[in-house]
Amino acid sequence: MKITFIGFGEAGSALVTGWGAARPGAISAYDIKLEDPATAGEIRSRCAGLDVACVETLEEALEGADMVFCTVTADQAVSAATAAAPLLGQGTTWLDLNSCAPSSKQVSAKRIEDAGGRYVDVAVMAPVHPKLNMVPLLISGPHAAEVAPVLEAMPLKLRVVEGEVGAASSIKMVRSIMVKGLEALTAECTLAAHAAGVAEEVFPSLRDGSPGIDLYQRAPYNFERSMVHGIRRSHEMEEVAKMLTDLGLPNGMAAATVDWQRRIAEAGAPVPEGGEDGDYRDFAEVLLPRIRKG
Repeated sequence: MKITFIGFGEAGSALVTGWGAARPGAISAYDIKLEDPATAGEIRSRCAGLDVACVETLEEALEGADMVFCTVTADQAVSAATAAAPLLGQGTTWLDLNSCAPSSKQVSAKRIEDAGGRYVDVAVMAPVHPKLNMVPLLISGPHAAEVAPVLEAMPLKLRVVEGEVGAASSIKMVRSIMVKGLEALTAECTLAAHAAGVAEEVFPSLRDGSPGIDLYQRAPYNFERSMVHGIRRSHEMEEVAKMLTDLGLPNGMAAATVDWQRRIAEAGAPVPEGGEDGDYRDFAEVLLPRIRKG
């Protein structure tokens, strides 16, 4: 089996890392970053380290591919499917792992299916590290049940969700309202508490009232994730906001989450020593001056 990754960032490389030497077939990868001399070296190095064939064009990547993992960013998912569709062989399976609104997945599915491919909606339900290829996945669409045994044998950990394309992604997107929304609330509350000098009053009070809300522990982890992956997460939340609009619902919370994820990422602050296991004060100290300037 020839497997191709379109987009070879954290998600794609995590799956290949998890498979190790017992990989399910020959693997190649194409990433749009290869077109920019400033970022091409990063992709080539990642491919070389994982013994993955790094190809320079989309056409070369898709030639003879049996299964394609699309692991770009949410804002590029439809564009990737549109560009790839006319280059796919008949019956090629297109696995869309991107965090997109169901309506976006349905647009991509139509492009792939009209060209003779088989589109599968895939929702990644947890961070790919440390679980790698065994990160929980949900899959849906008309080909989901048929392709599930092939994916499980790779191996991947998945569950088939009954319904058309978008059924799996709906679960992921609705969940993100809460998960990413809590990250945004954590950022706003923590920075305000530190700036006002009242964190030692506020944090214990929140923990006493809601034992699951421990900002001493939660804030460093959330800040680290947003500083490193905030742009990608903001694109995901834009898709969440789109889904809410499609449902006829207001999307103010999702839109505010987009803003916070982007602000933290674009602040360009270095992750303090200790990372996600560090101290919230260190994160506040590096972020506050940059966010205030904005």
